Amino acid sequence: MKEEATYKKNKEVSEIRIILSRYEDIFSEFDPRSLSERGMAGNFLFEAERAVISKSIGRIDFIMHVPKENREIKKERIIIERLSDYFKRHYNIMKKEKKNIIKKGIIFSAGGVILMLIATILFFKFQDESLLIRFLTILFEPGGWFLFWQGLDLIIFKSNEKTTKLEFYKRMSESNIKFDSS
Repeated sequence: MKEEATYKKNKEVSEIRIILSRYEDIFSEFDPRSLSERGMAGNFLFEAERAVISKSIGRIDFIMHVPKENREIKKERIIIERLSDYFKRHYNIMKKEKKNIIKKGIIFSAGGVILMLIATILFFKFQDESLLIRFLTILFEPGGWFLFWQGLDLIIFKSNEKTTKLEFYKRMSESNIKFDSS
């Protein structure tokens, strides 16, 4: 029974390997700060995201292969900590951004419904009262529809645009990051 549980556990771990010629391949060439502060290289993030998204399930062992002669354990500890912090921070940022987009969409849609409700009340209660009431009815109705549909667009489509990045950062923030030279 233990063997079966171990097999299932191992089966749910996806291994991603990236080959680096040097540690600096992880970081931006244009950032002169130390390894513990430098920004990530766009190419590194692109390749990591592409690899992670292709692995559909399970935890990730993110293994960076560095030639044995170039390895420095002290630097590796700093880099692993830096990457873990980076992915966790960006996961929280993306989660917050998606939440804000959905919140904004709900506010837009609710505002649209309220404007349409006001337009309906103005139309049926004060139909022949004045030019101003007619103008407001004409103004509120398309404005309401616009806000309503814009809000749904934010909720359905714009929030989904964040989903891929959010999933990438979530999986990387939970991944086991390590180096090897085998």
